[in-house]
Amino acid sequence: MNRVTYLGVDGGGTKTRFALIDADGRLLAEAELGTTYHPHVGLDGVRAILGEGVTAVLDAAGRTPADIGHAFFGLPAYGEDSRATALLQACPAAILGHDRYTCDNDMVCGWAGSLGCADGINIVAGTGSIGYGQRRGLAARAGGWGEAFSDEGSAYWIAMRGLNAYSRMSDGRLPRGPLHAILNAHFQLDNDLDICAHVYGGNSYARGELAQLSRQVAEAARAGDDVAAAIFRDAGRELADICDTLRRALHFEAGETVPVSHSGGAFNADELLLAPLREALAAASTDFDLRPPLHAPHYGAALYAAKLGGHPVPAATRASVAP
Repeated sequence: MNRVTYLGVDGGGTKTRFALIDADGRLLAEAELGTTYHPHVGLDGVRAILGEGVTAVLDAAGRTPADIGHAFFGLPAYGEDSRATALLQACPAAILGHDRYTCDNDMVCGWAGSLGCADGINIVAGTGSIGYGQRRGLAARAGGWGEAFSDEGSAYWIAMRGLNAYSRMSDGRLPRGPLHAILNAHFQLDNDLDICAHVYGGNSYARGELAQLSRQVAEAARAGDDVAAAIFRDAGRELADICDTLRRALHFEAGETVPVSHSGGAFNADELLLAPLREALAAASTDFDLRPPLHAPHYGAALYAAKLGGHPVPAATRASVAP
């Protein structure tokens, strides 16, 4: 019996997902734990989550670290702090007991899953946002500079734009649309200013929890709130700009099809975000081909691990793991 397996880890600002596959791409086990965003949980928190997740999938599949032919760890904020990156790079060795692994930013997981490790561009709009692509051995990224001054089009960015609109609706700078009542109902507010306690107070929401308020912004847009709908239109244009930047960085030629796919929770808004993204991509270049994702990012990470290990999984034998 061939016991070789491949491990994929898709870290994120809200959750971290693990997938263990065999050499035919069959999903043996998967797990989901909390964030591995080291600026918030610290390096010890990252190590704990990685260790727990790897143990969980190996135990579920009845395998050991020695059975892992290669592993790919996609970690949020990897490569964005030289000191922290070196420490993150070393984390898996203690967990696996060997060096058959590769670490990179979690953006790679989205690309590997959505496009099946094929040339093209993936745009991530989860808690944060970032674009990543590969073409003929060349790789490039754009966006993803963090929530303080970047992450345009992300769920967090949409949520912050929504909270800003709420404040303006509350004090009269904007007419009150459905967004105002929807956020009041979500937070169970009798006094609008009490929303500040949820954002700034001692029991304030974490970054990932704030990002989930993008769902309320989407609800408001569907209820006819013009301001909320405009936020999603702006988000689509921001994400398209990232894709077009990558198209040029990867040297796609005129007339060459540029496959584009997507991953991340902000896309749960479906056409609210996809429609303006599609429109903005078409305006930037007729070569863009926006496609639905093939696989979930954690399964994509496992596919990429197999590829890096020298044994890529044929597309025809891959498991069906919904994005």
